[in-house]
Amino acid sequence: MTSRAVPLDRPATYADLEALPEHVKGEIIDGALYTQPRPRMRHSRAGGRVFGRIQGPYDFDADGPGGWWILIEPGIELPDSPEIAPDVAGWRRERLTPPRSREAIRVAPNWVCEVLSPSNRAYDRKVKFPYYARIGVSHLWVVDTEAHTVEIKKLIDGRWTEIAVFADDDVLCAEPFEAAPIPLAPIWLPET
Repeated sequence: MTSRAVPLDRPATYADLEALPEHVKGEIIDGALYTQPRPRMRHSRAGGRVFGRIQGPYDFDADGPGGWWILIEPGIELPDSPEIAPDVAGWRRERLTPPRSREAIRVAPNWVCEVLSPSNRAYDRKVKFPYYARIGVSHLWVVDTEAHTVEIKKLIDGRWTEIAVFADDDVLCAEPFEAAPIPLAPIWLPET
C-alpha cells in the first residue's frame, strides 16, 4: 500500500479519519483525505532518533538551549486541513501555548522532520512539502532511510532551498538545532 488520495465528493472531515482501519494512517490537506500504511521499523526508528536527540536539549533539559516544544506525529488542525501529522515537529515556545488536553494544536510548526519510506515518498514530496511551504514552516528535514541521507531545507521567499545534505555516518548538525549533533550511522538499519 502506498500513500494515496481517497476520492470523495466533498471536503474530507475528521469523521472520515475516524472511519479508517487501525492499520491505516490518514491526513487531510486542503480538504483532501490521504491515506498510507502506519510507519514500519526503519521509518519509526529514524524519526525517533531525530526526536530523541533534539527533544532533550531543546525541550526538556535545563542545561540545553531550550525554547521549543518537540513532538512525534502531533495532530495539527489548520484551516482546510483538519488533520496533518508530521513525523516530528517543533514549535518555538513563544509561538505556541500548549493546548488543553483534548484540544488540537492549531499553529503551524516552525520545523518539521519527515521520514521518507517507499509508501510515502511521492506523497511527502508532492503534497506535504508544498503544503508546509504554503503554511510557513521555516525549516524542513527530510530523512531518506533508503538513500541514508538527511536533506536540510529552509523556506526562503516561499520556496524550499536545500542548505545541506548529510549522509551515511556523518554527524548531522544543522539549523535550527545546531546544539544537538545527531550521529546518523545508528539510524540506518542493515538491509536484510
